[in-house]
Amino acid sequence: MDFTGFLGNDAVKTRLSGAFASGRVAHSYLICGPAGSGKHTLARLLGAAMQCEGRGGKIPCGVCSGCRKAFEGVHPDIITVDDPDHKAMTVDPIRAARSDMFIRPNEGKRKLYIIPRGQEMNESAQNALLKILEEPPDYGVFLILSTNAERLLPTIRSRCAELQLGPVEQREALPFLRQHAPDKPDGVLRAAYLRAGGFLGQALTLLQDAEDEPFVRQFAAAYAARDRMALLRVLLPMEKAKREQLLPALQQLRACICGALAQRSGLEAASESAAQIVASRSGSELLQASDSIQAAIDALAANASAGAVTGFLAMKLR
Repeated sequence: MDFTGFLGNDAVKTRLSGAFASGRVAHSYLICGPAGSGKHTLARLLGAAMQCEGRGGKIPCGVCSGCRKAFEGVHPDIITVDDPDHKAMTVDPIRAARSDMFIRPNEGKRKLYIIPRGQEMNESAQNALLKILEEPPDYGVFLILSTNAERLLPTIRSRCAELQLGPVEQREALPFLRQHAPDKPDGVLRAAYLRAGGFLGQALTLLQDAEDEPFVRQFAAAYAARDRMALLRVLLPMEKAKREQLLPALQQLRACICGALAQRSGLEAASESAAQIVASRSGSELLQASDSIQAAIDALAANASAGAVTGFLAMKLR
């Protein structure tokens, strides 16, 4: 991704300025927001600002060696701390980061550690992190990203500068989306913005996924035709899918339904599948379908089985 494109955006400038509102760099930041709200982008921009060799200040110059390396993800003093082999983040990566922090930066002004799944840290990992947050070296900074700040220890939150990310106003979002999706008409951009609830990352994903997967087209055709057997032929094979495969599939189905709702409200169709559905389904039916798919997504996130989730949808979507 070209992160320099974010530097002229007013919403991004506001968020960067908020991070340095106290006039100094904090030793730990807690960046909170739902998926697609810009947590990873803001972390990368903060990293560039802290390593900037150019004008410095709150906004990175975007052209110096420090900025370029930060944007490309190759700066030796910006380290990602994660445990990708486990759903819950264990204590070992935190201990390793804690030890590494006391080695001075290789070439930057500071040494930054990005924890991308803060809400997944187990209690041992959080307690290990707390020890370094209490007495970090002057050059050390932690950027903790989380979709749910409530899952972090209060003692960790109290030591962080908390940055809560919310939706971006339409007047700021549309020029950004137009820049990153110049081939899309304004009506489609507005539809993506509204469906994403004002979150730029989610809107970009919707625009990138505008071409429906074959199973989404099959679902749309069966749902639009009110063909119960055809719907079952689409849904029932999903009970054999793994959870990590089923979740994005359900999210795409819900995006299709939400696209139909957006079109019914007067926006342009986000996809052919959405246009097909809206021609034969009422607004109340679309709302019920959207709620049912969201309930299935929530159940899957709470460890419900693929079979149970698929059976629920087969009963609800008619």
